[in-house]
Amino acid sequence: MALCQNLAARHSCIFVLPLNEHFGGAARNFFKIFSEVNFSDFDYVCLADQDDIWFPDKLLRAHEILLATGADAYSSNVLAFWPDGRRIMIKKSQNQVRWDFLFEAAGPGCTYVMRKELACAIQGVLKNRWSDVQQIGLHDWFAYAFARAHGYRWVIDNAAGMLYRQHEKNQVGVNLGWQALLHRARKIFSGWGLAQSALIAELVGLGNDPFVRRWSGGSRAGLLWLAFHAWQCRRRLRDKLLFALLCLALSIAGNRRQ
Repeated sequence: MALCQNLAARHSCIFVLPLNEHFGGAARNFFKIFSEVNFSDFDYVCLADQDDIWFPDKLLRAHEILLATGADAYSSNVLAFWPDGRRIMIKKSQNQVRWDFLFEAAGPGCTYVMRKELACAIQGVLKNRWSDVQQIGLHDWFAYAFARAHGYRWVIDNAAGMLYRQHEKNQVGVNLGWQALLHRARKIFSGWGLAQSALIAELVGLGNDPFVRRWSGGSRAGLLWLAFHAWQCRRRLRDKLLFALLCLALSIAGNRRQ
């Protein structure tokens, strides 16, 4: 803490937040910071988690790709690693599809780099809809959804820009192993995921879009319709199939979040 305070005293661009403030999770922490920091004097805004390891060229590569493509935001694959030495490439750079942003993020938020214009636009929504935004569980999903919904161009790098630390306290982490799969399946089958999708769609201005209105009410017919449009909703082939099965299952059992 003393090191951070010394750096802040020497550099006006460094701010130390008050201690002992708790906001209830990573998403609310990021939303709190995002809503209060003045981005006007900067070119880019980058998100970071304190326990990951960035490769030396992470920001340089992001900057070069943003310049080369003219995109407004960047994210990348990551190399997940565990205390026992295991390392696995987590690929998030599959081709983007029409509606993937309403159902998944563009990869871990700690890889996000965005131009300040996009960051300021997101900040505006956070300030104007603060109480509603508190219901969102994943800040990186919301940021990606806002960007895509408003026509900002997002590029997902096929290379890994960092080591993504995995441990028992990860709020999300990598979906590997039966225990992780069962945990997520239980959460998704409760209807939480589709409820989040509907909330995000409303917050980014798509609540009345015909595509969203077909399924956002959670009706059996709407979920069945969504199952047959899964190819537009997720990037990875495996996820498209699982998404279709989930929607079919919920349409049969009834969406518990109705």
